[in-house]
Amino acid sequence: MQSISDRSLFATKVAEEAGALAIKYFGNRDTLVVDAKGAQDWVSEADRNVETYVREKITEAYPDDGIFGEEHAAKSGSSGFDWVIDPIDGTTNFVNGIPAWTIVLAVVSEGQTQIGVIHEPNVAETYAAMRGAGATLNGQPMQVASGVDMASGTVSVGYSNRIEAAKVIPIISAIIERGAMYHRNASGALSLAYVAAGRLLGYVEEHMNAWDCLAGQLLIAEAGGVVEEQDANEMIRDGGRVIAGTPKIFDDLKAICEKAWHD
Repeated sequence: MQSISDRSLFATKVAEEAGALAIKYFGNRDTLVVDAKGAQDWVSEADRNVETYVREKITEAYPDDGIFGEEHAAKSGSSGFDWVIDPIDGTTNFVNGIPAWTIVLAVVSEGQTQIGVIHEPNVAETYAAMRGAGATLNGQPMQVASGVDMASGTVSVGYSNRIEAAKVIPIISAIIERGAMYHRNASGALSLAYVAAGRLLGYVEEHMNAWDCLAGQLLIAEAGGVVEEQDANEMIRDGGRVIAGTPKIFDDLKAICEKAWHD
């Protein structure tokens, strides 16, 4: 447990340092080099350089740990711990000057996410969780919303070019029909963090990459929410669907998604 605890404190520190670096790039967006990876899928020199910074810090502190990141090649490890990094989740927001993007770090061992940190530098918020130890926002305990019906809250729905647009529309329609508000902020990790903090009731997306979702899923679970059971190593390899929410709405949300995704 001590090795996990040490890594948890380290992850929070590095995420906040990476956020300070990213903010500098955000303030100089006019000179930023941005490339298209695909339709509505961007990468900037900020993404690459922030990930390099995080990788160097991890390698210096834990040289035997593995590293999987969105922008650079995987590094195998021998310690049994693997880091999963999204240097800037919400790059579309970032390059367009929208202050809704995050630094995301997760640590996986034995097929489970052990540590999750999501840092949002624009508002100086750090969401953190360690398996079995609860979840915090800026060091204070946080919990998912309690006793709120779907008709009284907001559900976020993710979308990317990896899935069919036709399968997203029925989910949004079903959520609205139940009286809920629909939300999307172009950062899946930040939306998951909002669920953990009680700001949203749930988040769903048909396919997410591990660096976008593992940290947020742990945050929600440790904040008293419900997430689907998944093997973290399989998520690192292939990605997968994400359904997460409060205990009150999770089953209904899952039924909505399965109908849309399987029809």
